[in-house]
Amino acid sequence: MSAPEDKRSQFNPLARRSWTDLGPRVASAAVLLALAIVGLYVGSYVFAAIVGAVFAGCYREWERMVTLKPLTTAGGVLIALLAVSALVFPAFGPLASLALVAVAAALAAVTATPGIRLWRVGGVVFYGLVIVMLMTIRGEATWNQPGTFDAGLWAGLMLGCVIWATDTGAYFTGRQVGGEKLAPDISPGKTWSGAIGGFGLGTLVGLIVWLLVVPHSPWWIGLLLAASISILGQVGDLAESAIKRRFRIKDSGDIIPGHGGLMDRLDSLTFGIAFLFVVGALHGGFAAVAAGFLYW
Repeated sequence: MSAPEDKRSQFNPLARRSWTDLGPRVASAAVLLALAIVGLYVGSYVFAAIVGAVFAGCYREWERMVTLKPLTTAGGVLIALLAVSALVFPAFGPLASLALVAVAAALAAVTATPGIRLWRVGGVVFYGLVIVMLMTIRGEATWNQPGTFDAGLWAGLMLGCVIWATDTGAYFTGRQVGGEKLAPDISPGKTWSGAIGGFGLGTLVGLIVWLLVVPHSPWWIGLLLAASISILGQVGDLAESAIKRRFRIKDSGDIIPGHGGLMDRLDSLTFGIAFLFVVGALHGGFAAVAAGFLYW
């Protein structure tokens, strides 16, 4: 005798191939890509303004997520301080930016309730450091200084291409192939097939960019760096999903059609920025992070 409703696992290949969000995703990705290219190429205050606006926007979503309340005056001040920390970089350098991040962290600690203090301060420090690292990678030179801005531009381009290709490969492979879930307790929509497809495409695209922009650097170093960025991008995505699960929210925001919030779109980028910065700084020094990453 059968049960009133068939409880058996239903396998519907068409269910995982819903492409209704593809149009909004492509359109929003095109806008973000255009902003990134313009910012990387022009550099200086234009890049600083884009970086400040984007990652201060990420912190805005973080603030609302961890407090579970509408934005307060203190939260608005923290957002403003992070945005300004990017804008002061071209004129006064990383120490000025770090000083503003420190002020923001202190303010976050003083104004937060005990239950959210660690989360609030952690968000300020994390996004503040991401801003400083990204500004340092790009460097201070601009498009009208021929021969002086190549490293920052190409390092940023490689980073962006690997992350974009990883996200794209994971999206299409996961939707088309489906299969075993990667981390069902953290992010039920992610599959092993998507992770593998994203890793493969991200690594391949990164290697191609490497061979084009730094042909004299060993190819296998480019392969290892691209693979590492691709893996860390997916780790960053899972980390943000775990934090959202902790606060019981699905999307960090709805500012980007097809993607959710800024955090949802840039979670995979932040870990890649940190990796690029550390490798570049260890190899080339803090004054030449992008060159240290690219030239071996």
